[in-house]
Amino acid sequence: MAHRIIILGAGTGGTLTANRLRREYGTDEATITVVDQDDQHVYQPGLLFVPFGLTRADDIVRPRHEQLHDGIGYHQSPIDRVDLDADTVHLGDGAELGYDLLVVATGAALVPEETEGLTGPGWGETVNTFYTLDGAKGLEQSLAHFEGGRLVINIVDMPIKCPVAPLEFAFLADWFFQDRKMRDRVEITYVTPLDAAFTKPVAAARLGGMLEERGIELVTEFNTGEVDGTGGRLVSYDEREVPFDLAVIIPLHGGQPYVGRSPGLGDELDFVPTDPNTLQTAARPNIFALGDATNVPASKAGSVTHFEGEVLVGNIVRFLAGETLDGSYDGHANCFIETGFGKAMLIDFNYDQEPVPGHFPSTVGMPLLKESRLNHLGKLMFQWFYWHALLPGRDIPGVGADMPTAGKQLS
Repeated sequence: MAHRIIILGAGTGGTLTANRLRREYGTDEATITVVDQDDQHVYQPGLLFVPFGLTRADDIVRPRHEQLHDGIGYHQSPIDRVDLDADTVHLGDGAELGYDLLVVATGAALVPEETEGLTGPGWGETVNTFYTLDGAKGLEQSLAHFEGGRLVINIVDMPIKCPVAPLEFAFLADWFFQDRKMRDRVEITYVTPLDAAFTKPVAAARLGGMLEERGIELVTEFNTGEVDGTGGRLVSYDEREVPFDLAVIIPLHGGQPYVGRSPGLGDELDFVPTDPNTLQTAARPNIFALGDATNVPASKAGSVTHFEGEVLVGNIVRFLAGETLDGSYDGHANCFIETGFGKAMLIDFNYDQEPVPGHFPSTVGMPLLKESRLNHLGKLMFQWFYWHALLPGRDIPGVGADMPTAGKQLS
């Protein structure tokens, strides 16, 4: 009898998992069904470029179902809840899908309404976000009409998707206003709840130095309690204030609401507790999870999902065969950091190793923790790899799940 595999989410993790599993199992060995609430797959790294006119929104969106290999079912519907005891997913359209194995890949949800005032007066005008497609398009208009003043980039709280993206926005904004010959009329401030520009010390020192070099003020340990769109100010819980004329907000993130409606599946933030090495959930042995939906202590970034996918699919095959799981996922992540002026930095790290200088993926390759034109070209090239290699579930030569140590300046 064929295994019934249900995958919740047709984003990066759900799509690459479905496609890799289809290669592992014939249609007579497993039925694979992917569920999502819409048919709009957004290349999320591209959202950063939309506000600056560096890409068009239409160029980063494709139909979800078209990214799935033949022989994979696609069911478009919101998810109501998962009944863990009955091994059944209940959908918003009334359908009930039974499973032998479930993969949770529904990502993180933005919850701007959880911050006082954020979605009130000024939302979509003087208060924006580039973390959604509509938000990025709206911010493009706001930047185009911005004549000068105080631009504030604010992370409300961690964790967030792609932790380097707000920094990239600050660097690109500096370039954008210089290119328009109005940088002297714009004050840029980067406001973060962290005690530094980034979470990892070596990278934080380098990135903080780059903000200073570009005349971008860094405000740390700022826990945003209110966004006052009318008065143009951020207010922290300890009553500090940062004034703005244009605010770019990265809202609070949580898990998907259906997780909270599924007893035993998620934690208090609706993220799914997941073994950080095997990617099997704590909820049930036959439920696995990857990507932004989990609580694993890795960055919520596309590269993490890619590397997790290799280990996860292998473990699904082992689980269904009654074999011992592989606990080899090491938290490997790498991120290109756009720094403006046609340059970018690259960082590569895992659970135990912070980003350090060197080269990736070996002693010859792209420079780490150093701005270069090559890294910028690498970030642009990644979009092609995303659609044509990563989502289809192909292995990318020289880039595997395990973090490479060759080429790194390790202490």
